[in-house]
Amino acid sequence: MEKVACEVTQEQTLTAASDKEAANSQEDSHVLEKNSPSEEAGEMDQFEDLFEQSLRTFQEGEILEGTIVRVDKESIMVDVGYKSEGLIPIREFLDEKGEITVSPGDSVEVLLERWDPDEGMLRLSHSKALRRQVWAEITKAFEAETPIKATVSSRVKGGLSVRIGDRKGGVTAFLPFSQIDLMPVRDPEALSNQTIECAILKCNIRRENVVVSRRFLLEKEMAGKRVNTLASLEEGQVREGDVKNITDYGIFVDLGGIDGLLHITDMSWGRVEHPSRLFNVGDTIKVKVLTFDRESEKVSLGMKQLTEDPWLRVEEKYPMGEKVTGKVVSLTDYGVFMELEEGVEGLIHVSEMSWTKRIRHPSQMVNVGDIVEAIVLKVDSKAQRISLGLKQIEPNPWDLVENRYPIGTVIEGTVKNITEFGLFIGIEEGIDGLVHISDLSWSKRIKHPNEIYKRGETIQAAVLNIDKEKERFSLGVKQLHPDPWESVPERYPVDSQVAGKVTNVTDFGVFVELEEGVEGLIHISELGPGKIKTPVGMFQVGDEISAKVIHVAPLERRIGLSVKRISEDDERSHFDKYSGIDKSAANTLGSLLQEELVQHSRAHAEEDDKDQKE
Repeated sequence: MEKVACEVTQEQTLTAASDKEAANSQEDSHVLEKNSPSEEAGEMDQFEDLFEQSLRTFQEGEILEGTIVRVDKESIMVDVGYKSEGLIPIREFLDEKGEITVSPGDSVEVLLERWDPDEGMLRLSHSKALRRQVWAEITKAFEAETPIKATVSSRVKGGLSVRIGDRKGGVTAFLPFSQIDLMPVRDPEALSNQTIECAILKCNIRRENVVVSRRFLLEKEMAGKRVNTLASLEEGQVREGDVKNITDYGIFVDLGGIDGLLHITDMSWGRVEHPSRLFNVGDTIKVKVLTFDRESEKVSLGMKQLTEDPWLRVEEKYPMGEKVTGKVVSLTDYGVFMELEEGVEGLIHVSEMSWTKRIRHPSQMVNVGDIVEAIVLKVDSKAQRISLGLKQIEPNPWDLVENRYPIGTVIEGTVKNITEFGLFIGIEEGIDGLVHISDLSWSKRIKHPNEIYKRGETIQAAVLNIDKEKERFSLGVKQLHPDPWESVPERYPVDSQVAGKVTNVTDFGVFVELEEGVEGLIHISELGPGKIKTPVGMFQVGDEISAKVIHVAPLERRIGLSVKRISEDDERSHFDKYSGIDKSAANTLGSLLQEELVQHSRAHAEEDDKDQKE
């Protein structure tokens, strides 16, 4: 019973199932009859897609294509075709300004970080998906040795930190200082926020370690240019190049894989203080190839050679005697360099700066940068020298002095300087006259002019001589008064008896002052009868003494005196009176002999006097 029933029951069950299937089949046929063929196909495709999605499995770490469903304040809901959506923090969709970069309906790529099919939970990340793509680009570039773009972020120890990819999914890489450029970079931070092309030198995904090089690409590019440049470079060519480096003596110009030196002397026909005043690193300039050695690959360049040498026409443009205007560009101890035009300078020697002033340094007259006028004195185009004169702009005051102050004119001036040899007296602006110590007094023996005069004192003097060529103006103070020696022969005739004071006692005689400035000498042989070894001790300075004038030489300023002659004349007078001899009678042989002895004594005294003076 039980078995049958089980069977009946089973049979009934099968029958019922069969009836139900038939009924469903009839219903489906009824529905299909109502729908159009196209609608039926579309519904079938949707059904198949939903069916495939319901059967799909996910792998952690997989990159999926998702659709933004909803944007909240803190998260973004993304549908990746699973029975539930995934949430991503909103910070992964913010730009640098903090603004949201997506909206509902946008398609985005996400990385499946975690999937729990039991709980139906998905953990997604948009930034990691982007980062995965960046790593793929890095790996591809590393294997293929192709360049990749990177943005300089900041300076770090030993180099720069650069970012490959955008901000949200970028990979940080290291750019060593030595790999930044072909030459050492003085200011690496100047590259901050710049996008550069680099080559991947090292790539370790597991350690997230990437080292890049910009120099590698530059060297590769330079090598290609170098081949082309070597093949086409010739002396005399005019080429363009980029300033690569600046030194004190010149600049290095990249001509395309080959560096040429533009020396400071070949930059301009004019004066160049320093190359940095004319160029900056990176400037593109035109240069002329002066020399090129293919073996050593050394290239000398010139820039001034692109224009004509200004010295070729200097003699035409600046003839002698012409007035020119220029700018003071340099001062030296010996003069001033004045720029007449670019590349043409003239020298104003310190001696040509003033007619009257004693210029110790050109800075007393001009300064660098001053615009001045000068006269062309001499031009030597071969030696590239132009001599200029500043004082020649004004008339030479010495040309006027000779007419303004004829010899004998009495002038009045201030003592400006006192030296051992005389006084300098200011006559007019820049012109001083010299009163030599010998022209201070006719009679006084002056050891130093400061015994009589002081600086700043106003005195009078007579013009003695003017030498315009040597610019010398001679004056005399004693010439304001007559020379007392001119009247000495009249006032002190030979055989006249005089009296005076002893001023000096020497071994050869005694000096006697007859009046101020007039002295006579009593030779030792004329002091008395008999032979005297020395007068020292016989007379003292200040003693009054009488003597007879036996010789007068006003030009030599000498007077010969004799004490012995007074006693001889007295004896002769007494003898003549006693013997009654008439003076008018003819001279006897004895008198003639006596006169001869007197003349010999006078000559001897004059010689001793002359030796003493010398």
